[in-house]
Amino acid sequence: MARLVLKFGGTSVANLERIRNVARHVKREVDAGHQVAVVVSAMSGETNKLVGLCREASLLHDAREYDAVVSSGEQVTSGLLAIVLQDMGVEARSWQGWQIPLKTDAQHGAARITDIDGSKLIERLEKGQVAVVAGFQGVAPDNRIATLGRGGSDTSAVALAAAIRADRCDIYTDVDGVYTTDPRIVSKARRLERIAFEEMLEMASLGAKVLQVRSVEMAMVHGVRTFVRSSFDDPDAPQLGAGGLPPGTLICDEDEIVEQQVVTGIAFAKDEAQISIRNVADKPGVASAVFGSLADANINVDMIVQNISPDGRTTDITFTVPESDYDRAFAVLRDKKDLIGYQAIEGARDVVKVSVIGIGMRSHAGIAARCFQGLAEKGINIRAITTSEIKISVLIDSAYTELAVRTLHSLYDLDG
Repeated sequence: MARLVLKFGGTSVANLERIRNVARHVKREVDAGHQVAVVVSAMSGETNKLVGLCREASLLHDAREYDAVVSSGEQVTSGLLAIVLQDMGVEARSWQGWQIPLKTDAQHGAARITDIDGSKLIERLEKGQVAVVAGFQGVAPDNRIATLGRGGSDTSAVALAAAIRADRCDIYTDVDGVYTTDPRIVSKARRLERIAFEEMLEMASLGAKVLQVRSVEMAMVHGVRTFVRSSFDDPDAPQLGAGGLPPGTLICDEDEIVEQQVVTGIAFAKDEAQISIRNVADKPGVASAVFGSLADANINVDMIVQNISPDGRTTDITFTVPESDYDRAFAVLRDKKDLIGYQAIEGARDVVKVSVIGIGMRSHAGIAARCFQGLAEKGINIRAITTSEIKISVLIDSAYTELAVRTLHSLYDLDG
């Protein structure tokens, strides 16, 4: 017998028919003798609808009331699933975030979890009751509902799994696992049976959309084994697969991965923009003025390249920001022109960041060189480069996205 947390996203609970399908997945685990807690998102499209109503009511709405409105989608889903489970003969009860309680900080609309008391849930689970928990929400220090930001149900599920000491957290979604890259780009992309927490964190932060970044961070910190699988698989199909698991991808500690490939996957992010500041005086404090100003405006900077002129007097600084912050970043830097002292500022939106990821890169030389050579042979120019122990990221023109991803996928023997 195991203690499991099952999380179902919006597409998995989009209507009553799909909610009944979800209930069959839950019942299967209950019938197998497992203790089960379920975390659900709002029905597909419901959160967007509620956000739109808030904006229509007032563009400058109170964040606390916004949370009261948008959190209602998960409340509806949790109640409906509990009703369907009861109708199937499964003892179930819905829970809202404040009932657990799942405590958050005071940042309404984008709250972070500070504590979860899982004792009440554990008591109910041990008595055989299924807990159906509304994801995406908790209770803030002001005793009001606080939401965790978009994708927060994944984070709710992993945090809950840690709090109740679950053996595994199963994330049911509309894909059947984590792939070496986007199968829509590379038809030979293959599903990974296992991937290390660090690799999944890089994949999620560098463009893979399977899991929310914060949920992977939390899983890694608390050692929560997380299993990504499809909610559209037949709930009554045999649950057989690698290591006794059904089809899907297990995210776990690297010690659980017996045979680790050098490169695990290729990720890409299209929501990047490049900014270049030309002919800046090469003196102490300039970089601080540039990136400090952007930080004060809450704009994240990713890749940074600095080129010093032959005479050593001036430098060019190139970096990337989220595409959604491009105009705002330009405005901030124009306002700070006298402080920074640059001669010109340029930018580009038609760029993409492509990343090569793998824990095996730590112990193998020449991985970066193969990447650069492979792209050069295809005539793909690299605008910027960043590296870490387990990843290489290059910034290229967006027109070459598919060619670059396919080239690197084949180059590192990831084709299925």
